[in-house]
Amino acid sequence: MAEQVFDRITSNSSTRSLSSLLLCSLLGVLLGAPASTEAVEFVFVGPRATGMGGAGVAVTTDALATYWNPAGLAMIQSLDLRAQGLGLAIDRRGLGEALRDLENFSASDPSAAARARDIATRLNQPGATLSIAGSAGLYFKGHWERHAFGVNVSDVATGGGYISQPVDPITLRGRMALRGLEARQLAFSYGYAFSDKTFAVGITAKVIQGASYSGFVDLQGGNGVTISNRFGKPTISTTYGIDLGALYKPASWIRVGIVAKDINSPTFDDAGGGKIKLDPQVRGGVALNPWSTLTLTADIDLTANKTLLPGIKSRIMSLGAEQTFLTEFLSLRIGTFKNLEDATTPFIPTAGLGMRLFFLRADAAGGYDFREQGALVSASISATF
Repeated sequence: MAEQVFDRITSNSSTRSLSSLLLCSLLGVLLGAPASTEAVEFVFVGPRATGMGGAGVAVTTDALATYWNPAGLAMIQSLDLRAQGLGLAIDRRGLGEALRDLENFSASDPSAAARARDIATRLNQPGATLSIAGSAGLYFKGHWERHAFGVNVSDVATGGGYISQPVDPITLRGRMALRGLEARQLAFSYGYAFSDKTFAVGITAKVIQGASYSGFVDLQGGNGVTISNRFGKPTISTTYGIDLGALYKPASWIRVGIVAKDINSPTFDDAGGGKIKLDPQVRGGVALNPWSTLTLTADIDLTANKTLLPGIKSRIMSLGAEQTFLTEFLSLRIGTFKNLEDATTPFIPTAGLGMRLFFLRADAAGGYDFREQGALVSASISATF
């Protein structure tokens, strides 16, 4: 019965073979993926997804689908060109504030001893880290009948810092380790939709140049803490990656998507020695349209991704909504996201807006963690025909 249904929704033998291959490969990844894998974070790319809490797997059909889910390329026939950039910083357990107090420490203060103990305790607490992430690139989407194509030239970077040598509560001396990884990539995507765009599959092949960074910052009470130029020289290596995606639209008001990124586990040389392995990431998403101008969406990481920082894992749940006005002349977005691997972290709110005039549009979004003092900002400009 399943074979008969599949035969009806594919138009010819070559399409059937390609669809079967992509679908079976994706199912193989999902069935074989462990509950916890080792990979860098799933970075939010583009202000639309960022404004909706980082949910993009089931809703992205523009050129950014080359990152979020290549199957989305085939759901809407359009020509799309866009440039985007995003930056994210997260201060966990107040490490940034503790570093500022360390810089401002004065041994001549009457309460210097108690203050030194307090600063050292805050710096040395488990889970105190600084995380950074960013992305930037150019993205293109085109189509021919039911076939869709995408290309992007982009850079996705993650990293951060942590206390590697505990700060002494008397001398206020210690050391902070810094690690980073840039994935500079040239990606080619293909998507195909069949059965009146009820179902789509997609694949992305990426040539990735990895730039790995490793450095240290010596800490001392009363001295400035400089981080930006302490990551050291990058160690460069080149590899390739493969992403697979699928999107199912059983009715006009609902879409369900899934993407498996880096299924071949790309490996880079680590600046600190050894290797950095990106194990597969799997993320699912759903989008609902109660009416044509309102979108409700949710994503969740199905794998827990180990970051470059010791003891910190990332498995994000994202929730968001978008309301458009005047045929998308104005789009308002709100959302929230949470790291499910850390029960102590709050839901972080996000918001964004977009404006479209004829074929040109501009989008911006941001978010702020009021407790951990983390922030993110994203913007893009695009032309859609």
